[in-house]
Amino acid sequence: MNYKIIGKYIKSLDFKIPNPKTFYLLTKDISKYRINIDIKSNQLKDGVIEVETTLNLIPEKDDFEKINTKIIYSTVIELTEKIIDKQDIEKIILIKVPTEIYPEIRKIFVFVFESSGFENIKISDKVDFQKLYDTRKTQ
Repeated sequence: MNYKIIGKYIKSLDFKIPNPKTFYLLTKDISKYRINIDIKSNQLKDGVIEVETTLNLIPEKDDFEKINTKIIYSTVIELTEKIIDKQDIEKIILIKVPTEIYPEIRKIFVFVFESSGFENIKISDKVDFQKLYDTRKTQ
């Protein structure tokens, strides 16, 4: 597998609904938001990398009051063998780790929404990180 997860935690969690009107409108307009995923990495020491996976909702248009929802999930990995090819490390960070931890991030995100009164929140069960990686490479 080339790496192992040695720790994971919620680094940051924002969930702000500014007022009751926004809450009420959001229950009807949640489909006007889309999921955005961002992945960053930081080398902590030789062979140890922090992978930050951010999941947030962003409005498709700016014509209504917005909510602020964002989770940053940190996964600390250790490379289990010396990897010289930077593309192999990139694939671990951008494909393998996010694929492995996405179900946990999704579960937390859905829980926060459901606990805030949104019963029918639709967040995709699966994300094809390989496809996102390939798309990014061709751009």
